[in-house]
Amino acid sequence: MIPTSRLSLKFRVSLLAGLLLAGCVSAPASTPAASAQVTAASTETTPEPQVTSTPQPTRPLYDAGTLVDYTAQNGDNLIALAARFNTTIREIRAANPIIPDSATTLPAGFPMKIPIYYRAYWGSQYLILPDSLFINGPAQIDFDTQAFVDSQPGWLKNYREYAAGQRRTGAGLVDLVAQNFSVSPRLLLALLEYQSGALSQPIIDDAIGSYMMGYEHQFHRGVYLQLVWAANTLNNGYYLWRNGNLIEFDLPDGTIYRPDPWQNAASVSLQMFFNITEPMANFAQAIGPEGLARTYAELFGDPWQNDVAHIPGSLLQPELRLPMTPGELWSHTGGPHTGWGTGRPWAALDFAPGSDTQGCFNSSSWATAMADGLVVRTDVGTVVLDLDQDGDERTGWVLFYLHLAEAGRVQTGQRVLAGWPLGHPSCEGGSSTGTHIHIARKYNGEWIEAGGTLPFTMEGWASVEGSFAYIGTLERLGHTIRACTCSDAASSIISRAPVVSFPTPEIIPTEESQD
Repeated sequence: MIPTSRLSLKFRVSLLAGLLLAGCVSAPASTPAASAQVTAASTETTPEPQVTSTPQPTRPLYDAGTLVDYTAQNGDNLIALAARFNTTIREIRAANPIIPDSATTLPAGFPMKIPIYYRAYWGSQYLILPDSLFINGPAQIDFDTQAFVDSQPGWLKNYREYAAGQRRTGAGLVDLVAQNFSVSPRLLLALLEYQSGALSQPIIDDAIGSYMMGYEHQFHRGVYLQLVWAANTLNNGYYLWRNGNLIEFDLPDGTIYRPDPWQNAASVSLQMFFNITEPMANFAQAIGPEGLARTYAELFGDPWQNDVAHIPGSLLQPELRLPMTPGELWSHTGGPHTGWGTGRPWAALDFAPGSDTQGCFNSSSWATAMADGLVVRTDVGTVVLDLDQDGDERTGWVLFYLHLAEAGRVQTGQRVLAGWPLGHPSCEGGSSTGTHIHIARKYNGEWIEAGGTLPFTMEGWASVEGSFAYIGTLERLGHTIRACTCSDAASSIISRAPVVSFPTPEIIPTEESQD
């Protein structure tokens, strides 16, 4: 249901975290204004579920260096924990000598002692949603968005809008955004319901109009672009907290809000989201047990009873080749930057084939498979390579390629071996100022940052992020390659992987290839 205070809310506009990046932006383009068709329907009364995650008492004022108890959460790493608790990795290791030097991610449930250095203004301890239900990962595999929306009386089931080349249902828009940003479709639906009664109200309220997610901006009208903004904003908060790049943010009155160090990434992301869409009078409710958490539980049940860790302890990347034909001279044109959309996560790297031509041109070079895999999705400029080959990009390791030309591009359902061609670099898909490829990694639906605790590594070249998006290096055995769109000698790179032959491709039927 819609909170009473939402019906008369004058939404506050806030800039997205991150800039629109000139070199390679994968954010969707604007679409024509939405048109909605709604019919009256009766609402059903359902029992109110009990939410098991409850608020905690106020934190004490800890003396500097006090060892506090902490249980590792899904996807935690030492870099982020040191930032949240205002301490150092060295001190955490000293207090927990059992942690191996090679540790990347920590196993969920691992008990720890962390030396804490107090910061004032800690925020809510209430955990809104598990990280495993934030991302579009294994927990979403059996969820049918269209069937669920059709079963509800709200206006979303009769909503239609043109987006990404075709007219789509409301559920189709949710699935499109969930797939592109890798954000849970259940979460997007719960937010639509909480913000605008999309699943319970037969007719959308006039006070909400075209701003169903609470972001009032002339270039984000309609369900699709509101969802795009919401998913992008959610990802910014999630990955900033996940990787230790967020310590605080400002509330509307200018006061500092510092998320509680024990918080999880999904809950902090939602705190940042509601800080933008809600006035201060409503903020505490939105992030507490009577806010979105209640709406989510009413729709899908208690999320904390369905939390299964999607990031294992000591996660390792499989061995990868560089994404080009061995022996060809390419350039590393973009260091860690957004995987999709704007801002975080900085999951992607850019590479461009050598050429005397600047800007967008037809390249005869091939972008190649960095590992064996199954092509599970192709779209405008896009190839998604599933390394566990189970046919679902929400599970296991996945490689995401962008800006591959349609001519010569692999087909959905094609199995490939490492080194096989996937397509020609181009400017197709997203936004690009020059011919190149954009590549990113996901594991179980979560974007893996290119320069974080588990660096994007190809043929021994490990990515290191810079202070800004697109700035960074590749490093191997004391040698450094600098990311630069100038394509100079310092940014040049050559694959030394074995040359492979390319037999006739095998096409494995998939749902998409049969459509």
